[in-house]
Amino acid sequence: MSTKRYCYSCDLKDNPKLIAEYKEYHAAGNAWPEITKSIKDAGIVDMQIYLTGNRMFMIMEVDETFDPVKKAEMDANNPKVQEWENLMWNYQQELPWAKDGEKWIELEKVFQL
Repeated sequence: MSTKRYCYSCDLKDNPKLIAEYKEYHAAGNAWPEITKSIKDAGIVDMQIYLTGNRMFMIMEVDETFDPVKKAEMDANNPKVQEWENLMWNYQQELPWAKDGEKWIELEKVFQL
């Protein structure tokens, strides 16, 4: 099976209490099962989120069935995913260069060894 990597960035609100709550939602075993199922059902094989200050980086390894447009459509039609996304907006904020309503921004690769 071949995989592809997608990397994204998003900011959290710069508030230590909110950052701690966000991290708790994402601690091992705390993410809602419907969310992890929707991630796996979309062809995402592995997903990791890293945090520095209030800036996050998400790295996804996806299989050949993954389509970001299809994933967005699946999420838009899943009430539990929408509930989770609305909850996460309490913690997340748009990057300064994001389009209106855009949360995670795909990173541009500028170097590879």
